[in-house]
Amino acid sequence: MRALPLHLLRRHAIFSAMATLYHHPLSPFCRKVRIFAAEKSIPVALEAEAPWARRPEFLALNAAGAVPVWVEDDGTTIPESSAICEFLEEIVPQPMLIGDDAQQRAESRRLAAWFDIKFYDEVTRYVHGERLLKRLRREGEPNSAAIRAGRQNLVTHLAYIGWLTDHRNWLAGDDFSVADIAAAAQLSVLDYLGEVKWEEAPEAKDWYQRIKSRPTFRAILADVLPGFSPPAHYADLDF
Repeated sequence: MRALPLHLLRRHAIFSAMATLYHHPLSPFCRKVRIFAAEKSIPVALEAEAPWARRPEFLALNAAGAVPVWVEDDGTTIPESSAICEFLEEIVPQPMLIGDDAQQRAESRRLAAWFDIKFYDEVTRYVHGERLLKRLRREGEPNSAAIRAGRQNLVTHLAYIGWLTDHRNWLAGDDFSVADIAAAAQLSVLDYLGEVKWEEAPEAKDWYQRIKSRPTFRAILADVLPGFSPPAHYADLDF
């Protein structure tokens, strides 16, 4: 009988017991981890969490009170999306999603941080925060000025995605990477809210359409939050 490759043997040994991901379905950072794990064929049990409820049991896992939190079967607990992705890359190296040399790793991490921090602070925090999170937290009416600012900033970020994909196959280079995952995770929650004018950003749309067509994205597109229905094109691969 032909022996299994080493990375498959490691995967079988590691995942004989399933990890748990504490997440919120419309958190871009949780979506980032879910896509990353799916790309590596890492099974994970999803445990929905409303972090603003500040459950003592959840705070015991992550004192910051934020999702995502990855918990291994042995109790090993890893909060924060980038730390989780780095952990998964270490335990299951193939397929490589952070890069196979120093330059590729630096660029994929740079762009992942761009979308995790800059895009989130300038776009998602305003639009997703005001339109969705405020309602879930019962914090009053959304701030229309903040939403307008986020929408204006989104135009610039979509243009940057267009520039990157005009010069590269994927955002960080020739290969699909954590940079694409982080960017798509942010855009997916905005698209769920109908906030992305794809017709005005054709290059970004072509890139996002390729990601939507990946099997690992299907579970994300199937997410529906009660009381918040996505637009008709949200799960359409030919939007």
